[in-house]
Order: sequence, then structure tokens, then C-alpha cells
Amino acid sequence: MAMDLLSIARTGVQASQSQLAVTSNNIANANTEGYNRQVASQASLESHQLGNEFYGTGTYISDVKRVYNDYATRELRIGQTTSSEANTTYSKVSELDQLFSKIGSAVPTSLNNLFSGINSLADVPDDIGLRDSMLSNATQLANNVNQMQQNLDSQMSQTNDQISAVTDRINEISSELANINHELVKSQGQDLQLLDKQDSLILELSEYAEVNVVPLDSGSKSVMLGGAFMLVSGEMSMQVGTSPGDPYAEEVNITASIGDKTLELDGSKVGGQLGALVDYRDNTLVPAQLEVGQFALGIADAFNQAQAAGIDLNGQVGGNLFTDINDESMQLGRVGAMSDNAGNATLSVNIDDVGSLTGSSYQLTYTASPASYALTDSNGSSTALTLNGNTLEGADGFSIEIEAGAFANGDSFEIRPTNSAASALSVVMTDGKGIAAAGTTITADAANSGDTEVRVVSIDNRNAAQFPTKGAELSITVDPSAVPPTFEVFNAEGTSLGAAAAYTPPNISTNGFTIEVHSTATTQDSFTFDLSFAEGDNSNLVNMAQLNEAKLMNSGKTTLNDVFENTKLDIGGKTKSAEIAASSASAIYDQAYSRVQSESGVNLDEEAANLMRFQQSYQASARIMTTATEIFDTLFSSLR
Repeated sequence: MAMDLLSIARTGVQASQSQLAVTSNNIANANTEGYNRQVASQASLESHQLGNEFYGTGTYISDVKRVYNDYATRELRIGQTTSSEANTTYSKVSELDQLFSKIGSAVPTSLNNLFSGINSLADVPDDIGLRDSMLSNATQLANNVNQMQQNLDSQMSQTNDQISAVTDRINEISSELANINHELVKSQGQDLQLLDKQDSLILELSEYAEVNVVPLDSGSKSVMLGGAFMLVSGEMSMQVGTSPGDPYAEEVNITASIGDKTLELDGSKVGGQLGALVDYRDNTLVPAQLEVGQFALGIADAFNQAQAAGIDLNGQVGGNLFTDINDESMQLGRVGAMSDNAGNATLSVNIDDVGSLTGSSYQLTYTASPASYALTDSNGSSTALTLNGNTLEGADGFSIEIEAGAFANGDSFEIRPTNSAASALSVVMTDGKGIAAAGTTITADAANSGDTEVRVVSIDNRNAAQFPTKGAELSITVDPSAVPPTFEVFNAEGTSLGAAAAYTPPNISTNGFTIEVHSTATTQDSFTFDLSFAEGDNSNLVNMAQLNEAKLMNSGKTTLNDVFENTKLDIGGKTKSAEIAASSASAIYDQAYSRVQSESGVNLDEEAANLMRFQQSYQASARIMTTATEIFDTLFSSLR
């Protein structure tokens, strides 16, 4: 019996010692991130029969497990993905909101300063100092628009760097998980520390992208990223990376590769931080850039057209104040050809009507049979374009020119009519005398069809015979239906100055000036011209000042300033929505985290109670050993 007592006491001491070790390890790791509380399962040894009775032989630790709830952990990963995505979106749109609110505030301010300069010059239109001041105001506006575009470009670069950094960390985690899977196969999933490390890495991975986990019998886990591809399969790992965007290289794509095989992922559907960065770039940052470009085109076109409607201090038709909207520098990036196009068509985009531009991007797709050109905007609305010669017509304020080459079936292009305009905007006028303060008077005959438009292109010679001035106006009758088209000039008394003469559209040069004619009329139309000039004339400046309130943009719905302010307001609205979403997602994550901690986390009060309980058990088992020893000593003494 004494030998049985020693054996029983020994198993009790060993079991209590193991329980104390597990409890101590829990206490030591109470603040270890990703640690799951461990418990030791204790069981009785088999009984031994003595006579007609069965006596217990002690206890043993049957297993040491970690407290783990797969469902709660899966909910935590989902919460982590959602929270990370929402907080990343909020962080990025907040940066953009600050950019428009602080640095961007200089743009509408400088536009207002330009209009103030116009109003000041209108009071004294021949003042050289005020003319130079107005040019300075225009230059400051252009510089501020350029600066705004540079900051947006910096946002693009920063976002791409963040995308690259996230993919690098995903690759590190992928390799680590494959190594852990290898070790778990060897231990048959019994290494608890490895299992904790595995779950911790998967939880971190869920911060960067949506994660789906497939448990394996060996304790290892395969991991799918974004529900799109297997990132880790057993002991093999795939690598993610970036490649130049298609068709715009600066908008990097997300790729996945294993060995020599690479596929392109839809980054916006990956979820988590990675998905949020791609979605922000494509659906917030790029549209903001295009809308700032729309604003720049509106500024350039409005003031250049106003200049063309007046006479400068040199007596000439006003020249451009800003870069021409179809200047080569303004056209950069308007067309992007997809890399998998089979054809070799080279395209360019010409802005025909700035007021009809939407600030959107488009997808142009060619179908060979029957030959058709479909233009689809960012909202999914499709328009069939018409090929007229080498020009595709029918778009919102722009046309597409086929410069060279030919289309192949299925070829597609991304069209961004307002792209790069903000960075290319500049003041091209160098002399304040070129500001067209004075106005020209062109009067359409009341009987005109309304299908003809004319404008003065240049003043060639004010000393020409019968140059049109006040009281000596000239009338020009055009007949666009004649073959070839003809024009005839009449003096103020209505007397013809010569027989009708042919002209080559669109320009007509006569009596010291040149006009441009655009017409679809089938009858004759007449216009009267008064091109008299006075240094004190401010009539064109008055018209120019009215551009401040004129609804020139978005098909007559918004002013120039509204274009920029509406972009600012849209981003402000997105920021507020993102803030609410981030707050809600964080609350859901906190709930999931608390649920996991309530089951798998270490409760120090509970562990302290266990420590005392197992300590007492250890002491009691040790006391049994003492009792057994005393019995042996008594027995030996009685036999001496």
C-alpha cells in the first residue's frame, strides 16, 4: 500500500507541476499579441484490482490544448478586413480633402483675383500697369492650378508606393506561412506556438486583403487572398506584386505569380487595405484629377474665346491668354491604348466644346463586323460614334482623330479628354497690350437661318480701303450652298463692292480683315461688321468680367468656379461617409476582438486562482509522499 501511495503521490505532483507550468505560461504571455490561452486536460490512470475492489492509481495530463474558437476567429478576420479597408479609405480621402480645402483654396482665390483685375482694368482700359497686373493675376491662377495638379500627382505616387509596400508585406507573410505549414506537418499540428504564430500572421494578412482559410489535417492551412487566388497552398506560396498600369503606366496593377506564370488581379476586389488603396486611386483620385483638368480647360477656353471676341491695344484681334485647349501639351494623356490591342491605330482627342465636357473617362471599343465604335463612360452609358473621314464624332464635347494605322476587332482605348490639362495650363501672352479690352460688333441679319456662325480671325490692315468702322460698316453675305461657296461684300448703303466671289471654307479675307465661317445653311446669310477701335473702349472687358457668373460648364449647369468647388464638395462628402464607415467598422472589429479575447485571451484573475489551486494540489500530493514515507519508516522500525 505504501508503494501505491508513493506512485499515486508522484503522479499527482507531476500533474500539478504540469498544470502550474501551463498556468504560469498563460500568465507570462498575458500581454503577448496573438497568444491563445492554453489548458491542460487531466485524467485518471487505470484502476488496479485488489481482491474484490478496484483502487485508483493516480492521474496524468492527457493533453495540452489552446483555447480556440474557429468561428470567432473567422469573424475577427472579417472585422479586421472591413475595418482596415474603411480606415484606409478614410485616411486617404481625408488627405485629399485637406489638399482641396487648404492648398486648393488658392485656386478659386486666384480666379477671383483675376476677375478683380479685369474689373480694375475695365475702369481704365488703356492703363499699361493694370494690364500687366491682370497678366500677373492670370499667371498666378495658372501656377496654382499647376501646383494643385502636382499635389494630386504626389498623391498618386504615394498611393502606388503604399500599394507596393503592402504587396511586399503580403509576400513576406506568404513565405512565413508556407514555412510554418512545413513545420506543422512535421509536428502533426501539435506545436501550439506555431499555431498561434500561424493565426497571428493570417490575422495580419486579413488587414491587407480579404482572406479565406482552408484548414488541413496536418494543422497547416491554405490561404486564399480576396477569394480570387490561392496565396498559400500547403508548403507552397505565391507572390503578389505590381506591374505598370494598362493603359496608364502610373496606375500600377496588382499581379500574382508562381514560377513563370503571372496573372493580373482586380485590385479593387481584393478588399482590405490593398483594395481600399486601389479603389481610392481609381474612383476618387483619378476622377478628381480629371475634374481639375476640366476646370483648367474651362479657364483656358473661356478666356481665349473672350480674347478672340475683342480688339487689343495694338488694334488687332485678341490673341490667346492661356494655352490653347488643343495645344500639343494639353493633349498629352488623352488617349491610352490597351496593350493587348491587335490593331495599330494611333488616336488623338480634339476638344470641340468645353462646355459639353463631363470630366469623365471613357472606354472606346471597336467591333469589326459590322464596323462600329462604342464609347462607354464611367457610369456604363454607351454611345455609338460616327466615323466621318478620319474623325469619330458624337462624343460629349470632343472628337477622336485617327492619326495613323487601323483598328482590329476588339481593340479598346481609354479616353480621358481632360487629362493633363491642369499641368499644361500656362499664360502664353507676354505683353499686357495684347489684352483685348475693346469689343467688335458683329450683327446677324434678322432673316438669317441661324445655321451660320462667323467670327473675326484677324485684323490684317486697318488702313485698307473701306475697312469697316462706325458709320462705314460692311455687310458680308455668304452662300454656303453654292459650289464652291461664295461671299459678297456690301457697304453701309447696301451697295455691292463687287460680284460674289468664291472662298475656301472656313476663312474669308476681305477689306483688311479675315473672318471664319461655319455653316450648315442652305440659304444665304448676312452679317454686318463694325471693327472700329478706341483705346478707351472696355466693352470686351465687361463681357469678360461676366464669365465669373456665366454657366459655361457641364452643358450650361455650372460656372467655372463651380467645377472646382463641386469637386471639393464631392470629396468632402466622401470624407464624411468614409469617417462614418470607419467608425462603424471599428466598432464591429472591437466586438469581434472582445469575443475572441473572452474565449482565448488570458484572464489574470482566473489564472491567479488556478495558480493557487494547483499549488495547493501540488502541496497535497507532496504531503501524501511524506505520509507514505512515514508509514515505511514505522513499518521498518517495527521489524527491527
